[in-house]
Amino acid sequence: MIRYDAGQYDVIVVGAGHAGCEAALAAARMGHSTIMLTMTLDSIAMLPCNPSIGGTGKGHLVKEIDALGGEMGLNIDKTFIQSRMLNTRKGPAVHSLRTQADKTRYHIEMKKTLENQENLDLVEGEVVDIIVENDTVKGVATRTGSVYYGKTVILATGVYLKSKIFMGEVNYESGPNGLFPAMYLSEKLKAVGCNMRRFKTGTPARVNKDTIDFSKMDIQNGDKDIVPFSFMNENLDIEQEPCWLTRTTEETHKIISDNLHRSAMYGGGIESTGPRYCPSIEDKIVRFSDKPSHQIFIEPEGLETKEMYIQGFSTSLPVEIQVKMLRSVIGLENAKIMRPAYAIEYDCIDPTQLKPSLEIKHINNLFSAGQFNGSSGYEEAAAQGLISGINAVLKIRGEEPFILNRSEAYIGVLIDDLVTKGTNEPYRMMTSRAEYRLVLRQDNADLRLTEKGYNIGLVKEERYKRYLLKKDSIENEIKRLKNTNVSPETANTIIERAGSTSIKAGFSLYELLKRPELTYENIKELDKNRPEILLKDAKTQCEVMIKYEGYIEKQLKQIDQFKKLENKKLSEDLDYDKIDGLRIEARQKLNNIKPVSVGQASRISGVSPADISVLLVYLEQKRRKKKVE
Repeated sequence: MIRYDAGQYDVIVVGAGHAGCEAALAAARMGHSTIMLTMTLDSIAMLPCNPSIGGTGKGHLVKEIDALGGEMGLNIDKTFIQSRMLNTRKGPAVHSLRTQADKTRYHIEMKKTLENQENLDLVEGEVVDIIVENDTVKGVATRTGSVYYGKTVILATGVYLKSKIFMGEVNYESGPNGLFPAMYLSEKLKAVGCNMRRFKTGTPARVNKDTIDFSKMDIQNGDKDIVPFSFMNENLDIEQEPCWLTRTTEETHKIISDNLHRSAMYGGGIESTGPRYCPSIEDKIVRFSDKPSHQIFIEPEGLETKEMYIQGFSTSLPVEIQVKMLRSVIGLENAKIMRPAYAIEYDCIDPTQLKPSLEIKHINNLFSAGQFNGSSGYEEAAAQGLISGINAVLKIRGEEPFILNRSEAYIGVLIDDLVTKGTNEPYRMMTSRAEYRLVLRQDNADLRLTEKGYNIGLVKEERYKRYLLKKDSIENEIKRLKNTNVSPETANTIIERAGSTSIKAGFSLYELLKRPELTYENIKELDKNRPEILLKDAKTQCEVMIKYEGYIEKQLKQIDQFKKLENKKLSEDLDYDKIDGLRIEARQKLNNIKPVSVGQASRISGVSPADISVLLVYLEQKRRKKKVE
């Protein structure tokens, strides 16, 4: 094939999913020439599986992406059709925003944003080769012979590498939603030393809305008070679409059990690993055989389609069995499938080959992000895309990489888990993965990260001014609440009405708000000098900070201890075989991962506390020797 020079760019992004979109926008917005290559422009920001953004843990990621100047939060705020805050019966650390998306509109709005972005070119073309010289990436080549040269390359290939669809005994090479697979790039990556692995995911069937009996199901409406994903939006008011809740039946379970041998996963067709936290319906039946039924959610795919997503019903069983299964579910007795469920198998990289900056260790200037890194989900992909885009630009500039640690962001937890521990299944973010989740709440993501985004150059003036206004508002309001006192005569009637015990002496409003049963709103009668204008999310911040003050202070002390080990840096050139006292397994793992700090080393599987003690002694001896010299 004849190749030709198609152009030179600072940043080349391969793939236009959620990782690719955030990476390309970040690089272009930071002022660097960027090209995004995709197999089809119709797949930009596609939602091939569930029609939603956010959820437990994932909502935190979207809020953090937004706080840093990313696009996902802004885009879903334009295109959502239902919004719900999850886990509201629990503490604020695990409150997670989740919205139903109009899949078509989400794609259209993101494509518009990309097309209108300065410094960014969009080109349709399949990347089939990666050009590496002297362990440094130089560019990529497409199937049509176009060669694009770049100072950096970001791989955000999603689930397309050698992707294969499974439905029972039927299997064939294909990407999601019937799109073409990328069949050539995997071998090229292996040839340049990348350790690849095989993962699996899947998606449920889509059913025609007109064939569903909603009268047999429980309606699931959105929240009346809509919380935006983007900190740039205060009030969103739309007519929301309902979702529906139903259940499987004994007949459903019998059909699945009788045909388990025909499942691609249980029949031996699929040998790769799927996501444990998003199991297929046959996996649920096998693992939880004692349960008589399982919840199934019926969710609209958009305003201009009758396709309904059957959440919780992912399967790799044959299509004819899928029909029987679906029609055994309450309310789906006459359901007609518009798109069948399938499992999809694909190549991805072992993420322990990555630096915390998401640069591949053995190939300079080559970054990667998203499901290619072994993660699952749109939100996890977008978060990695944003960080890889930022770090590609910083690498070009010769500046230090932008790395968020575990105490600063869920994004830090996500990336640290991937590059330090690796993963044997598609990695999914959950609130339980974050040790400091009371500090890393979704409501304070802007307070944690907007300053960082501004210093990088990704957060613009309008957002930064809004952040400063909120920060000042919170500080001033907490000070005012501490200095506003009420007497028993004034307060008791009101606080008793709210279910709280009476007071016998003067109390500040700050002290009153520490009580679980009292809220910012139900004590407003006591607060004659309350500011007329106070941002809604600033009120939320004040209340959370006051009520959980003791717990937050405790967690901040834990973070201080955590940072001590994070600040003890380790050289990339350190040969752990030469450190006496380290166990053999620890030496192997440390030489493989090449941790950047003692803190990261302590989280590597196979490195014991005793090994960390040896490392600390070694570093102290080295420090003293250097001081003497």
